[in-house]
Amino acid sequence: MIDEALIRQLLDAADDDSALVLLEGRARVAGRADLDRDDLRGAAVVLTRAELVDRLGTSYPTQQALTSTVASLDETVGNLGA
Repeated sequence: MIDEALIRQLLDAADDDSALVLLEGRARVAGRADLDRDDLRGAAVVLTRAELVDRLGTSYPTQQALTSTVASLDETVGNLGA
């Protein structure tokens, strides 16, 4: 569900409050203001861009760090449904 493209999209977001969200079994990146829209009502925030950068220690992670983070987030999100 979480893939490298989504994580890169979040890292490339201009706003630190942009977030990786889950809604109806799908993950996507949304701005904080977008969460008030009807089509995103009820979305669960997985983490914000600021939290991701803090977790990685940089907004320009190595491929290894990116791959590891994607795997960890994907496993965490996968376990939410268990």
